[in-house]
Amino acid sequence: MPADGLKYKRILLKLSGESLAGEQGGGISPQILNYFVQEVKKALDLGAEIAIVIGGGNIFRGISEGAKDMERTKADDMGMLATTINALALEDAFKRAGINSKVLSSVEMPKFADYYTKRSAAELLNKGTLLILSGGTGNPFFTTDTAAVLRAVEIEAEVALKGTRVDGVYDADPEKVENAEKFDELTYSEVLERELKVMDLTAISLANDNQLPIIVFNFNKVDNLKNVVLGKAIGTKVQG
Repeated sequence: MPADGLKYKRILLKLSGESLAGEQGGGISPQILNYFVQEVKKALDLGAEIAIVIGGGNIFRGISEGAKDMERTKADDMGMLATTINALALEDAFKRAGINSKVLSSVEMPKFADYYTKRSAAELLNKGTLLILSGGTGNPFFTTDTAAVLRAVEIEAEVALKGTRVDGVYDADPEKVENAEKFDELTYSEVLERELKVMDLTAISLANDNQLPIIVFNFNKVDNLKNVVLGKAIGTKVQG
């Protein structure tokens, strides 16, 4: 299908580091890496331009129980390094599948990745390169959710997609509450007022300021990513 059949051509895909671990709970699962490649490739084959922001929670979480006695900035630095490990693993998996991909880091580490700039990211996307953006915002106290929205705005993405393991945004945790209600659509204000677990509130405020739509969907369902970029009603859409 040609690119003009897409609802969203340029997208920012946010994935958690924990999702890379699979059932093993930590580290990086080769099976999950392969699944990521297969699903992203389907969207690329449709003509989508994709930048991925990956978290680092499968390796280290700066706000975790294990980091409670650490200086916050040091813990966040470790989290940023963890995202780079995940990004390099993704890049390797994509390249082995024949997909042109590149890691750009918000933290200068020339041995491992090129430094992120808006210009370099835009040029690579225009050439059809899959981007994997690591290092969060490059600053402590900001989550990878906020980094995802920031990068989406900078690269002029049409939508930010947050891949999760549930079907969208609910009024309670659907994995714990049997009758939790799913929302098909929400406004930024509703998310902020109700403190719904979409993204952190800084990320939602930034999306609101820039009128960037966010779609939260189940990335673990085969073809969901492809169907989202085609414009099918999947997950929960947050917009003005």
